[in-house]
Amino acid sequence: MGKTSAGNFFEDFVVGQAFRHATPRTLTEADAALNIGLFGTRFAINSSDEFARNLGLPRAPLDDLLVFHVVIAKTVPDISSNAVANLGYAEFRWGVPVYPGDTLSVSSTVLGLRETSDRKSGVVWVRSTGVNQRGEMVLDYVRWVMVHKRSAAAAVAAPVVPKTAPSVAAADLIVPAGLSLERYDDGAAGSPHRWEDYAVGERIDHVSGYTLEDSDHMFSTRLYQNNAWVHFDAVRGKTTRFGRRLAYGGHVISLARSLSFNGLANGFRMAAFNAGSHVGPTFGGDTIYAWSEILDTAQIPARSDLGALRVRTIAAKNRCCGDWPGKGADGKYHPSVVLDLDYWLLMPRRSVSSGPT
Repeated sequence: MGKTSAGNFFEDFVVGQAFRHATPRTLTEADAALNIGLFGTRFAINSSDEFARNLGLPRAPLDDLLVFHVVIAKTVPDISSNAVANLGYAEFRWGVPVYPGDTLSVSSTVLGLRETSDRKSGVVWVRSTGVNQRGEMVLDYVRWVMVHKRSAAAAVAAPVVPKTAPSVAAADLIVPAGLSLERYDDGAAGSPHRWEDYAVGERIDHVSGYTLEDSDHMFSTRLYQNNAWVHFDAVRGKTTRFGRRLAYGGHVISLARSLSFNGLANGFRMAAFNAGSHVGPTFGGDTIYAWSEILDTAQIPARSDLGALRVRTIAAKNRCCGDWPGKGADGKYHPSVVLDLDYWLLMPRRSVSSGPT
């Protein structure tokens, strides 16, 4: 019996199957610096210990999406090393903040399976949970991914498609313990615009673009210990329908989040994903632009100092977003669109009185 593994194929999964994923990861200040180097993120709470302490936190927490990358990557060897593509997310919430020195571990359970019509692959739904060294939840979510079959002829069980919530309720968003925004510094954060300044239906062109080099997405894939061959193996990449390596979709999410600073700089914490789709492929050499729409505003129970914005961010490749590329009247996406992400942001309110009530 061989000692190496080619990873799980679709026919290897069973509903209810549980995984304890290998290689816990201790995150450090170096990870925070590399995150800035890869994505150019500028949110003050993740950049300045003093800014974070003024909000009642012990120091600057690590970027929410850095936690996302690490947790997702832990699941790849067991869930998606033979992926065709990552398809979507639901019921996705961040828990306690992660700080340098914290160690993250991840487990997953298979929720559903459905073979594709050509019998060459199938969709796998999993719930994954990341915890810190104290067992506190840092990230919990459902995602679904299309995975190759080892053999098209392999028999599989009847399909099971789980039902997921269409969104995360604002009342279920997790606010870090001790957080108070009475001393929130708009100048340091880079924007005077607070929760009350945003209206449902408002659209924001984030203006700038980032060109994604092969070296960028290759580095992030290795950094997060993501071993999905479709992202890093150029030889096998030639055998895909794209004929080349596919950039890691999480890299595009982080670029879109970084671009959103111009217009949403006070959205200091990503609290949840309601839904998300990697609409199209991204490759080295593509330039990513983004725009956002405010879908909803919500008060946080028992808080006078912060509110939540429900935001939809569209990322497009090689196309500026001033004309809002998205879905057309026919329900189809503009061919430039690569990401459609619906999420909640926490943001300070202008009418701060006494912080948490």
